[in-house]
Amino acid sequence: MGQLYFVRHGQTVWNVENKICGSTDIDLTELGHQQAFETGKKILEQNIVADEILSSPLMRAEKTARHISEVTGISLRIDRRLREQNFGIYESTPRDGAEFRKAKENFACSYGGGESMLMAAHRIYGLLDEITSQFDKTYILVAHNGIARIVHSYFFDMTNREFADFGVRNCQILKYEF
Repeated sequence: MGQLYFVRHGQTVWNVENKICGSTDIDLTELGHQQAFETGKKILEQNIVADEILSSPLMRAEKTARHISEVTGISLRIDRRLREQNFGIYESTPRDGAEFRKAKENFACSYGGGESMLMAAHRIYGLLDEITSQFDKTYILVAHNGIARIVHSYFFDMTNREFADFGVRNCQILKYEF
């Protein structure tokens, strides 16, 4: 049986300000850096053994992944498919805004110049198909909250509401078996 671990990046200023980051390249806060180092330590403490860390190219995820790699010694590779969904006109707006929550129900909507949920799922599902075809390897993916919900939907059936509401904390570790 194969395993995959998913880690959301550490805290950013926009997380603190309750803003949608999306594909906007926002850096980690000092706490975010600390969370990333602590996550590396947790991976060691939990005896998680992985062949490779794959990270989004956005700096908040890449820096988180680099810190985890430094602590664990697991090699790191950037995979552009793990970048966060582009939420178009909603980037930098409140995460809990009523208009955005309503827009998230429309999976084929591109958010006024952004990327639809279906488009994002297409690239993530392709990556997951590659990973799950390799039963002899274990990966740690370091990416974003929007990517977390797509990864979760790959392994578990979800209603549209469950999908839209799904989220993980900064540097939370999720485990998937296949």
